[in-house]
Amino acid sequence: QVQLVESGGGLVQAGDSLRLSCAASGRTFSAYAMGWFRQAPGKEREFVATISGGGATTYYTDSVKGRFTISRDNAKNTVYLQMNSLKPEDTAVYYCHGEIQIGSYQYSYWGQGTQVTASS
Repeated sequence: QVQLVESGGGLVQAGDSLRLSCAASGRTFSAYAMGWFRQAPGKEREFVATISGGGATTYYTDSVKGRFTISRDNAKNTVYLQMNSLKPEDTAVYYCHGEIQIGSYQYSYWGQGTQVTASS
């Protein structure tokens, strides 16, 4: 069982930056692929970014490429999302996600979410 706790959300002006953090419990954090998703009001939850266990591989949704950077510090059991040049359309609740495959089973965990609001 892994518990994920996000922090760092807030209200900013369009063009500003924020850094989200997600602290994970457990001793096998480096075995988890970690990611960020977001959900805007009235919309479905969508993928934002993901990072492999060792941090070598990252993927982003097209709308955040060049503005957002996902990273992780396995010594601190923490994954980050640096968000630059925020736009009003980035406004959403951001969720941390962790995933691990053990044998034929895939285990998935979610944080409680943190609100990000970029005002125009």
